[in-house]
Amino acid sequence: MTYPPPPGSGDPVPPPDPYQPYPPYQPPQAYDPARQPPPYTYDYGYGYGQFGPPRTQQTDGFAIASLVVSCVAIFGLCTWGIGALLGILGAIFGHVARRRIQTSGAGGDGIALAGIIVGWVISALGLLFLTFLIVMFATSGDSPF
Repeated sequence: MTYPPPPGSGDPVPPPDPYQPYPPYQPPQAYDPARQPPPYTYDYGYGYGQFGPPRTQQTDGFAIASLVVSCVAIFGLCTWGIGALLGILGAIFGHVARRRIQTSGAGGDGIALAGIIVGWVISALGLLFLTFLIVMFATSGDSPF
């Protein structure tokens, strides 16, 4: 058999043109008002629905208070141990916030965890500082009192 087949050999389809990789251009169909597109809904596991993204979760107030009090405790280290007390208070607020978040499903679990970590670290540093001051004054011969 020879290529291309001779005319009239029963093959009505011509061979594809190697210089035209895509099918020829087809003009768009006319607008049909009876044909409606499918509704705009999608959900890829992110919680989006028919009307856009979901409402954001409310952040628990104790979680914010935990982080704020724990960060203020950093500056309180310079004031004779008040930072240790504020750090303990911030850590307790964080524990309360995480318990409330588990039961209510509110947001702010990471903020509460950060408040707990910063609070306990600052309270430990504050207690070490207070211990150092007490030992320093106890071993020195001169007492400020």
